[in-house]
Amino acid sequence: MSNLNILVTGGAGFVGSHLADALIEKGHRVRILDSLVKQVHGGKIPAHLNKEAEFIRADVCDAEAVAKALEGIDAVYHQAAAVGVVQSMYEIPRFVEANDLGTAVLLDEIVKRRDRIRKLVVASSMSIYGESTHFCSECREEFYPQLRSAEQLAARNWEFSCPNCGNSLEPVGTREDKPLFPTTVYAVNKWAQEQYALTVGRAYKIPTVALRYFNIFGTRQALSNPYTGICAIFSARLLNDQAPLIFEDGEQTRDFVHVSDIVQANLLALETDRADYEAVNVGTGRAYTVRQIAETLAKGLGKEISPEISLKYREGDIRHCIADISKARNLLGYEPKVSLEKGLAELLEWVRSQTPEDRVNIATAELTARNLVK
Repeated sequence: MSNLNILVTGGAGFVGSHLADALIEKGHRVRILDSLVKQVHGGKIPAHLNKEAEFIRADVCDAEAVAKALEGIDAVYHQAAAVGVVQSMYEIPRFVEANDLGTAVLLDEIVKRRDRIRKLVVASSMSIYGESTHFCSECREEFYPQLRSAEQLAARNWEFSCPNCGNSLEPVGTREDKPLFPTTVYAVNKWAQEQYALTVGRAYKIPTVALRYFNIFGTRQALSNPYTGICAIFSARLLNDQAPLIFEDGEQTRDFVHVSDIVQANLLALETDRADYEAVNVGTGRAYTVRQIAETLAKGLGKEISPEISLKYREGDIRHCIADISKARNLLGYEPKVSLEKGLAELLEWVRSQTPEDRVNIATAELTARNLVK
């Protein structure tokens, strides 16, 4: 698309700020709407905020502010959200308001300007899937397991078995058509956000794309926020000479995607109409264990600190989640470009310049007090 006026909600945040930079670099005019949540930003404008972007400090739930932010806008990236998978389980009203009501307010104002808005891209999440798709090599059949039972977890039996033959199931890439089983309030929020956007977009002919992000890592992630991504949390622990705290046995896997590849997918969604009205995975298709990440970060920071394997579990946690990115490749022309090794090296270079506060023990105590850690 030619140069556009683009609104990025949550544009001061981790993904939003990188996206704003990339849009400006492409010649677009960017306006940012962000409330600067204290848990993420300390209530201050972050140093990384692009000076060429227009900045409006306001909550996405504020209809008047959203209306002002949408004046003259051609395209919208909705990145604003309360983030914290486990935290959402005990701050339910705050998460529902920020994520569901905030999206509703934004959509209501977008509809009033539907003749001008050429594209809406909304940030969704892999958390809506619950567990990854699993495969039995003996039966040659796919399965979509739900949460592990309390009895299984109490026995510290972490993996899934085939319900037919009893063999171990292998986690495989999860396609967008997998049955959804969100296991936290945050996951339900993200499912609602994407469905609100796609439903309203279809009804009013506003081209809309929902991008289901997998586990994002990279610079600018809030290191002092104990509810953020694994790489940031572990880095904060290590910088404070504390062992990364790992639940279960550390062999759970995630698909770690660099923030620049998330930005790549967002730019592609703007530039093509092939993914309009679709939900699309954005990951790498490769899985790494949580233990591997902790050990790699410790080595990169020169810390001889082994992770603390708690063998405890958190309510709502999933065991594996890996992306099938065939749809992103076919519709967007997306291809992940940054390997985990290269991305972690860049992350660690940035991390060494930071002085984060380690709040993991406080967060864990909160969860334990609510019987969400067992």
